[in-house]
Amino acid sequence: MSAAVSWISRVEAYLAYRRRHGFALSIDETQLISFARFADGLGTAEYLSVALAIEWAQRSRRPSPLSWGRRIEVLRGFARYCLQLDPRTEIPPQSLFGPAHRRLVPHIYSEAELIALLEAAKGLPPPGGMRPATSRCVFGLLASCGLRISEALALSRSDIDLDTGVLHVREAKFHQQRLVPLHPSVCEALRAYASLREAHFPRPLCDRFFVRDDGHAVNQAAIRYALQTLCRQLGWQPRGDYPHHRLHDLRHTFVVRATLRFYQQGIDVDRAVLALSTYIGHAKVSDTYWYFTGIPELMAIAAERFERYAEGAPQ
Repeated sequence: MSAAVSWISRVEAYLAYRRRHGFALSIDETQLISFARFADGLGTAEYLSVALAIEWAQRSRRPSPLSWGRRIEVLRGFARYCLQLDPRTEIPPQSLFGPAHRRLVPHIYSEAELIALLEAAKGLPPPGGMRPATSRCVFGLLASCGLRISEALALSRSDIDLDTGVLHVREAKFHQQRLVPLHPSVCEALRAYASLREAHFPRPLCDRFFVRDDGHAVNQAAIRYALQTLCRQLGWQPRGDYPHHRLHDLRHTFVVRATLRFYQQGIDVDRAVLALSTYIGHAKVSDTYWYFTGIPELMAIAAERFERYAEGAPQ
C-alpha cells in the first residue's frame, strides 16, 4: 500500500466495501475515523502495525483495558482488509488488553416507574404540542413491544396497521424485517396519537409515524433528552452500571418483564423465550438471554424453586 494514500482514504474505502455487503458500521466508523486522523497526524505510519494500534487504543478518553480492547476489536476488521493490500500489515491480537466486553447491568423499570414516566411525559413543553405526545407514545411503544429505538422512529404511517393490530419493522438490525403483533391497548394509544398528529398536520410534511412540533420526523437525540429530563424531574437515579437512564433500558425491561409473566403464568419458559426472541428481532436466542437481569421478582421465584429442589419437591 502506498504511503501517499491517506489513512482517511483507506478507512473510507474499507467502510464502503463493508457497507456494500450490508453492514451499517455506524459505531465502527467513528472509531476508525479517529484512528485515521491519529495515523495521518503522525505522518510516519506507512502500514498498520501492532505498535500503532496500541498507541492509538491507549489514547482513548476512557483509560481502561476494556476501552482499549474495544478499540482493538474495531481495528482488527480494518487490519484484515489492509492486509489484502499491504503484506506488511499486522493484525492486533484480539486479547491484547484482555476481554473487550463485559455485561453492564441495565436499569429495569418497575411497573410503577413506567406508569409515572408516561404520566410525566404529558407535562413536557409545549403544552398541547406534539413533543409530549410523541415522547409518551414512543416510551410506551418501546416498553410494550420491546422495539429498538431506531426501529420505532423509522416506522412510517403505512408500517402500522391499526385495523389488524400489526406493525411492520422494515429495517431492523442486519437489514432484517419482522411483523410485530400489538396489544389492543397499544393500538388504542397509537390511534389516539395518529388523530392528534392529523389534527396538527392535515397535510403531512413527512411519512414518519412519529413527528416533532414542526411536523418533521423526530430523532433519537430528542427522545433521549426527553427521557433523561423526565427522570431528573422525577428524582430517579439509574439502577445498574450506566450513569444515565437509557432508551435501550426499556427494551431490556420488556424482555425481563415478559419472562416474569411466563413464570407467573406457568408457561414453559424455554419454549416461550424462543418466541420472545423472534418477537423482538433477535437472530439468536442467546442474544435474548443476554437481556436477562435478576430483578427482585425473578430472584424470588428462583429462590422458591431452589428451596423446593433442596427439599426434594417436584419442580
